[in-house]
Amino acid sequence: MDWRYLIALGSNQRHHRHGAPRQVLRAAIAALGGHRITVEAASPIVASTPLGPSRRRYANAAVLLRSSFDPDALLDRLKAIEHSFGRRTGGQPWRARVLDLDIVLWEFGCWSSPGLTIPHTAFRTRGFVVLPGVALAAHWRDPVTGLTLRQIAARLTRPRPLPKRGAW
Repeated sequence: MDWRYLIALGSNQRHHRHGAPRQVLRAAIAALGGHRITVEAASPIVASTPLGPSRRRYANAAVLLRSSFDPDALLDRLKAIEHSFGRRTGGQPWRARVLDLDIVLWEFGCWSSPGLTIPHTAFRTRGFVVLPGVALAAHWRDPVTGLTLRQIAARLTRPRPLPKRGAW
């Protein structure tokens, strides 16, 4: 049986062979396809500001893929691809990295195991994940909130009212 997944990709470090972060993402998308994984669609690559201490801007994208791997096995495959691109585990969270691959959504809803929670726990607040996801799967629903990716994106991009006078 094949399952569909929404995967977020990010890079903010050059790679010795692939080059700048945008090219790293293109190479990672190519590396995703193959053994028991089919990349069905890839979003445009967008730029985003970093979270945490890193000062380098990120290149971000999303892919919709189909795989016979269950979520834990797919995570193992994603970690192997990250490692092949030079990603090392441990150290400071949110630091500069050559490649980050995260499972955001799975077509069958929620999944929880040691080291993996689907949906990704922070995706709803991250435009650099949601907006590329909308380009591929706007109708997919967050199994926790029931909102579609399009609705989540609208909440992220909705203009916020100015505070009342004197509240500054």
